[in-house]
Amino acid sequence: MATPKDAHHWLLWDGACGFCAWVVAQVRRRDTQGRFRIVPFQSAPPELVQQVSLESLQRALHVITADGRILRAGRAVLFIGEQLGYGWLTRPLSVPPLVWLVEGVYWLIARVRGKLSQWLRCSETECLR
Repeated sequence: MATPKDAHHWLLWDGACGFCAWVVAQVRRRDTQGRFRIVPFQSAPPELVQQVSLESLQRALHVITADGRILRAGRAVLFIGEQLGYGWLTRPLSVPPLVWLVEGVYWLIARVRGKLSQWLRCSETECLR
């Protein structure tokens, strides 16, 4: 799905998470058409942060689409994949019951992301293990 030239989607993530920083760096690298404005929620424009609870932002990646939809967690990841050209993979995963599996895997990873960051020694540019 293409966006108008001046439209973009906001990707809000936890800037305090090394694993999250590494994942977001991969998105930045693949976003060759500049579809996303990627910022840690801690430094996002207040008008965006006000649309989502702080607790929700701390728990999951969020995308605010150019048309104003708010997606989080697994559904946000699927949307990002679709925008980056992986629709062949994300479309089948976006329907029940597969989307529930995606959400479950997302929440499992999110729950241990701090330990993943330490174990993998993640930074914005790489995970060393």
